[in-house]
Amino acid sequence: MIKSTVTLAFMVTVFSASLMKAQDFQGQATYESKTIIKDDIKIDGPNMTPDMKAMFAEKMKKAFEKTYVLNFNKTESIYEEPQKLEAPGASSGGVVIKTASASDGKIYKNIKSKMMLSEEDFFGKEFLITDSLPNWNWQLLNETKKIGNYTCYKAVSVIPVTKEDMEEYEKMKKKKSEGTTQLFTVSEPKERTITVWYTPEIPISQGPGEYWGLPGLIMEVSDARTVVLCSKIILNPKDKITIKVPKSGKKVTKKEYDILIEKQMEQMKDSKGNIQIRIGN
Repeated sequence: MIKSTVTLAFMVTVFSASLMKAQDFQGQATYESKTIIKDDIKIDGPNMTPDMKAMFAEKMKKAFEKTYVLNFNKTESIYEEPQKLEAPGASSGGVVIKTASASDGKIYKNIKSKMMLSEEDFFGKEFLITDSLPNWNWQLLNETKKIGNYTCYKAVSVIPVTKEDMEEYEKMKKKKSEGTTQLFTVSEPKERTITVWYTPEIPISQGPGEYWGLPGLIMEVSDARTVVLCSKIILNPKDKITIKVPKSGKKVTKKEYDILIEKQMEQMKDSKGNIQIRIGN
């Protein structure tokens, strides 16, 4: 325990000294995100052929494999998907899958003001979600590994089950007991542990998505079935990086946005409580 404390204290000292020397420090990190689809998710429908099921499954897989770019300086960062043109015919079959994670839109973090802004598009409407930076309560561990050329240290954060999680689970259980068919089943919520690896060699308290708050750039995140891994780093590029604060969309709080989504989902349900997904014409 004493050795671990001394090591971490030394790391924080090195981090602070490096940061003082890096007043204009900035860079860009590329991350690959992948979410494993559970085997118990069934894709079916009365008019779905085997080919249609296979196509739907493939599109779901690709929707959960994405590339993101994090542009950062000493106090700010922007995390977003690089813009790219969709290949001709890519949306054939009428199937469009969009994940609902917080990382789908542009995320701005300011560690000085402890503010986070997210640009999201929901059913063609743009929203600007304002929130404070989450407090991860990281536990720093004296365990290291290499990611690329960087020595990274391990940290974990335990996320307890919330009252809202249990209420949602109980609602799903009640619907199932009433014979209501659900497209996706919800397992009983459990406490989860987020594991990250960060490097003090890049003295920025930033990371992908909502993650931040460590004495170095977060290089890897493991959260349930999602893994986000840094694949490329550019430090102090010749062309100066400009980080613009997001301004597009209707300004709402995180709580207001969650309520809006819940209401929209309720409106999409039929008399049995099912959400209909149409495949093809």
